[in-house]
Amino acid sequence: MTIAPLTISDKAIKRLSAKFAPSVFAEKAGFQTNAVVEKARLRDVLLFLKKEEGLAYSMLTDLFIVDLHPKDPRFEIVYLLTSWELKDRVVVKVRIADGERMPTVSDLFEAANWLEREAYDMFGVRFDDHPDLRRILMTEDFDGHPLRKDFPTEGFGFDKPFKVELEEEQR
Repeated sequence: MTIAPLTISDKAIKRLSAKFAPSVFAEKAGFQTNAVVEKARLRDVLLFLKKEEGLAYSMLTDLFIVDLHPKDPRFEIVYLLTSWELKDRVVVKVRIADGERMPTVSDLFEAANWLEREAYDMFGVRFDDHPDLRRILMTEDFDGHPLRKDFPTEGFGFDKPFKVELEEEQR
């Protein structure tokens, strides 16, 4: 059996784990290794990946949330960083409970401004110190966060107008 050589992102995560232990650990997902980070160290880890010599993961390509309901912690926030110099990507994850707040990274990566707003709008996760945290896809008066697993498929109160019409027809 041959062992596959470490990829560039594997080496980056190994450096992270060494520098930030025990706040960071590597997690294998198929062929990809992800860095799972404690919320309190997230900004330090992202800054390290962005600024550390030999890494330069300077672009936040995506930020999204996975709802693990009914598990606890409920949410997994995934940061996908790209290094143009290394032609590589690295995945950083943070797991938080429902109602827990996250620190913004919009001051570290401009793209986070819109991505954090979308995460707030769709899942209700609040980002502390975000410069403009408000809904981006739904109207301000919309009730709830539609990508949560416990959000009703048809929306809140979907059947109410139809029940009234059916009752009137049956009379």
